[in-house]
Amino acid sequence: MTREFNRTDRVGAQMQRELAVLVRDELDDPRLGMITIQEVRVVRDFSYARIFFTSLGNQLQMKEVGRVLNAAAPLFRHELGRRMKLRTLPELRFVYDASIEQGERLSSLIDQAVKSDSDKHQE
Repeated sequence: MTREFNRTDRVGAQMQRELAVLVRDELDDPRLGMITIQEVRVVRDFSYARIFFTSLGNQLQMKEVGRVLNAAAPLFRHELGRRMKLRTLPELRFVYDASIEQGERLSSLIDQAVKSDSDKHQE
């Protein structure tokens, strides 16, 4: 079964590609390090876009990276306006994507449960 892609999905995917290039090329801030744009979710009326990012570092560093990216959001919006042909460009908000950490934590819990179960069955 194929998934139907609507316009907001296509625009979000294009914004993700463009933002990845912009973050890599335009920002020269030593606090940022390696950033990956995971997903861009655009609302139907294109007034708002939530950009999920990941980076290496601890939780405190992620808050600082989020602040830097949100401070640079007007620059990104301006550059996106030059690169993409949209009538209205959404307001950009960067949010740290903790899903990878949550997935690792769940995987660890599953591994512990399997090990505990196998230890019980061996006794």
